[in-house]
Amino acid sequence: MAQTKYIFVLGGVASSLGKGIISASLAKLLQARGFSVTIQKLDPYINVDPGTLNPYEHGECYVTEDGAETDLDLGHYERFSNVPTSQSNNVTTGRIYQTVIEKERKGDYLGQTVQVIPHITDEIKRSIKILGNTGKYDFVITEIGGTVGDIESLPYIETVRQMRWEMGRDCCVIHLTLVPFLSAAGELKTKPTQHSVKTLLESGVQPDIIVCRTEHPLYDGLKEKIALFCNVDASSVIESRDARTIYQVPLMMRDEALDAEVLRKTRMPIETAPDLKKWEEFLYKLENPTSEVTIGLVGKYVELKDAYKSINESFVHASATNECKVNVKLVHSEEVNRKNVAKKLDELDGILVAPGFGERGIEGKIEAIRYARENKIPFFGICLGMQCAVIEFGRNVLGYKSAHSTEMNPDTKYPVIDLMEEQKKIKGLGGTMRLGVYPCTINKKSKVYDIYQTSHIQERHRHRFEFNNEYLNQFEEYGMRCVGINPNENLVEIIELDDHPWFIGVQFHPEYRSTVAAPHPLFVDFVAAAMTHHSKK
Repeated sequence: MAQTKYIFVLGGVASSLGKGIISASLAKLLQARGFSVTIQKLDPYINVDPGTLNPYEHGECYVTEDGAETDLDLGHYERFSNVPTSQSNNVTTGRIYQTVIEKERKGDYLGQTVQVIPHITDEIKRSIKILGNTGKYDFVITEIGGTVGDIESLPYIETVRQMRWEMGRDCCVIHLTLVPFLSAAGELKTKPTQHSVKTLLESGVQPDIIVCRTEHPLYDGLKEKIALFCNVDASSVIESRDARTIYQVPLMMRDEALDAEVLRKTRMPIETAPDLKKWEEFLYKLENPTSEVTIGLVGKYVELKDAYKSINESFVHASATNECKVNVKLVHSEEVNRKNVAKKLDELDGILVAPGFGERGIEGKIEAIRYARENKIPFFGICLGMQCAVIEFGRNVLGYKSAHSTEMNPDTKYPVIDLMEEQKKIKGLGGTMRLGVYPCTINKKSKVYDIYQTSHIQERHRHRFEFNNEYLNQFEEYGMRCVGINPNENLVEIIELDDHPWFIGVQFHPEYRSTVAAPHPLFVDFVAAAMTHHSKK
């Protein structure tokens, strides 16, 4: 195998330009040419990981198979590439400094004065090269969070400079920047890009490729102007127009020959065109639906675009599979109550109650579930959504009026959801939940078995509380079946109702495993159930 190539994706001018989507799209294109690729994210914040960050701060916390709580961009990486990520695919400044300080305390530096250069930059380099040193990948794409010029990003930019100097053509730097359109002047402006590249040059890093986010096409001569002022080839200036869906971006980058430019810069062979036939088929189905449904997403962070990112993208994958447009209606759980629940949820073809933590909005979630159960509307509960379904059933079917989770009410008379035994002695928060992949055995006489078509699955978890097995017999006697069980700890993983067309709750997070190439079967079947419900209305 040839030397692993390292591709760095840096951002300038403004945040949220889409470095993660560009990185994932490039990975998809290189994969489609037959190369093996992985992507990692370097985050400049001092938190050790996003696990303790409020969704209002950082959006969704994504969980990998090995139990790492990571940046949501890793979800994009997996959804595009269909390759699982790991702890090594997300590195934060907090973890870098934590590791360096632990080494210093153990005497690993033999009494040296510990400094940003070389100790911090060496640790960043080590973290970047972990994936490349496995020998499994032709390319390691590394996205650096934030924008060029941020104080917290400086050690990462310095590391890029060092690696570029040490490795030559085995490294390639892509700079994603903004070319804004000034409507008053009727012009696209390149000055922000020029200044961003100048800032990068001041740190000793010359970009190889410049990707320009723009609302309008880069007219003739503009690419040449950017190339001249930024010291790159004209072919290395790539246009990245706004797209209707993120899944168009790989095709747009193919048309702009981003992957071919990267291969030229890294002196890799350009032997075949990327094979994106299946991707194009997916996109065609997504953009040409034959039916339409509306599904309510009930949660307490619905005003945040990225809080339920993986759930929304899972609906996109299921939409294409079913050739059905899924309109996701966001329903704030704090605004749902017994008086208005019918008005808020009546027109829906399906109801998904989202995961989350804490007491805020919990009663609205429970009320939404009651409405879905009593009115035979397809219902899907994920993590806390499943726990709320258990609480609702306990209160309104079993007659345990004060039934609750000990997370919200530690003194409840009927703790139908309780803290896992292994969690009771844990005091810290970060990285202490039940995280990552765990096995589940499915009852063959269940709807869920018909969906999965197997009795043994593995799904990703992120939680502390579980179904209280002391109430198992009572729930099953009244029709809530516990059809998925963790075989090692006998924990309830999946519940469903006998007398309901589609009522399923899962303790795990299926949305973390849904990709373009492999849409998650639960989401696919839930959308199909919503289609059936819609046709009967």
